Amino acid sequence: MMTYDSNTPSMGSSSSVSAMFDSRHEAQRAVDRLQDAGFSSSQIRMVEGSEAGTTGRTAESDKGFWDSLGDFFFPDEDRYTYAEGLSRGSCLVTVTGLASADYDLAMDILDDEGTIDLNEREQSWRSEGWGGYESSPYASGAGGSGNHASAGGSYTDRSSVLTEGAQSSDESIPVVEERLRIGKRDTSHGRVRIRAYTVEEPVSETVELRDERVELERRVVDRPVTGADAFQDRTIEAEEHREEAVVSKEARVVEEIALRKVSDTHQETVTDTVKHTEVEIEDDRTDPTSR
Repeated sequence: MMTYDSNTPSMGSSSSVSAMFDSRHEAQRAVDRLQDAGFSSSQIRMVEGSEAGTTGRTAESDKGFWDSLGDFFFPDEDRYTYAEGLSRGSCLVTVTGLASADYDLAMDILDDEGTIDLNEREQSWRSEGWGGYESSPYASGAGGSGNHASAGGSYTDRSSVLTEGAQSSDESIPVVEERLRIGKRDTSHGRVRIRAYTVEEPVSETVELRDERVELERRVVDRPVTGADAFQDRTIEAEEHREEAVVSKEARVVEEIALRKVSDTHQETVTDTVKHTEVEIEDDRTDPTSR
């Protein structure tokens, strides 16, 4: 799952979250939960990949997946990875225009529905021979015209081929200039999850208990009878007592465990190259009035 931040004058600061799923069913279930959570349908977009059981990949279909992601604000490397996933039958769900209050909710919903770990999936594809964006025609700038090599083969774009002998009365040279667009991508580095559950364990403690017993004692005596010993009815009794252990339990909070997010910012200088067209004009006309 990838997060992209954008800051434009028209839309202000917002984030978008993109997640891939192995099946359309999982992707649709995530879309339904997002809508139930209050996200508008205009914020949610699902791009379906190739259907299971289709007859192999073609270069045209691969290029179609690449082109279908053209209006997303993705780095080309991620765009190529998403296109590869779509060509293998996965589905892409993107939620745009996220404010900070909605960001965590969208992330949790997509994560709960079984989003693909793209880093692990890329490693698996590379072990199968996939070269990644760096070996694609798009990385070399050949993705827009000419012959292209892709995971499924090659294709030729003939849309700009002119018929032989065609001429134009007004010819022009387009001056092209690349402009650097820098966005931000939030990559997941794992989650910390606390789960509380109850267990029972045996405990033992020694307590000292006191017992009182009544013993019958008979003594042989031989003494004169006194007034206290005169014949009379008399009853004496004694009661036995025994201490028993009484167990009671008291639950007390002994520790609190919580999670909190700490954000730090740092500045990073992005260095890249942009291309533009340079025009050289050679005018060797001898008549200055025609210039």
